[in-house]
Amino acid sequence: MAIATKTERPVSSVSVFARLRELFRYRDLIRNLVVSEVKTRYKNSVLGFVWSLLNPLAMMLVFSVVFGVLWPNQEVRNYPIFLLCGLLPWNFFSASVVSSLNSVLNNGNLVKKVYFPREVLPIAAVLAQLVNFLLALVVLFAALIIFRTNFSPWLWTLPLIILIQTCFTLGIGLVLSTLQVFYRDTQLVMEVVMLAWFFLTPVLYRAAQLPEFYKVGELNLPVQRILYILNPMASLINVYRDLLYNGYRTDIDFFIRTTLTALVALAFGYWFFTRYSDRFGEEV
Repeated sequence: MAIATKTERPVSSVSVFARLRELFRYRDLIRNLVVSEVKTRYKNSVLGFVWSLLNPLAMMLVFSVVFGVLWPNQEVRNYPIFLLCGLLPWNFFSASVVSSLNSVLNNGNLVKKVYFPREVLPIAAVLAQLVNFLLALVVLFAALIIFRTNFSPWLWTLPLIILIQTCFTLGIGLVLSTLQVFYRDTQLVMEVVMLAWFFLTPVLYRAAQLPEFYKVGELNLPVQRILYILNPMASLINVYRDLLYNGYRTDIDFFIRTTLTALVALAFGYWFFTRYSDRFGEEV
């Protein structure tokens, strides 16, 4: 897809549906950016894309030693597998947020010189991390088979879960990439936020290990319920574990709420990004 000159009309002047049609016309540019980013990640690497397979394998070996020998977790069976089922989706989310946050700034020269839908940049950043996540899932499935984990009969819905997480992640990425253009402190703030978010998400532990209620003064707060309501990543990781680790179907109402949250995040992120994207050239 050829990139148009800067003199073309700003995309903010057209309707949402027109922008989406235009974005579809630039699908080749998105694909090329994804391929370029994935190749750059493994540039000058001896093993290249094999690292996408070795990385989760190495993590599993480390977790097996730490939580199976040095600090065994007796409450969770096959804890390394339990951990991977939550850690890989979290790594996809975290890496996508970090990558998309600077996607516009890192391509400032391109933004200033030529016209193209600016949302192409965070979209490509998230999709590049999606490729790495899908490669890592190959190792996870091999480990699940080796450890004879009970697969859910609803495993066929896994691509849909990945799509839902991608929508939510992209929504967050669109908002943050916009904020980073105007407020460079966004990255510093997000470093702290992502660390806190990680520990508030049941990646290292089961949500059931948290107290069901916690009393604050006269209030009796439902901790587990609040966790799922305020933290969509907690809900998504719970769905991954239901399908890959626990071997049963997630509650339909729970699944629908998670899907709606992801779609709302994507819609808001896209609206927020497109509202300010025509000013990016002045700010970068």
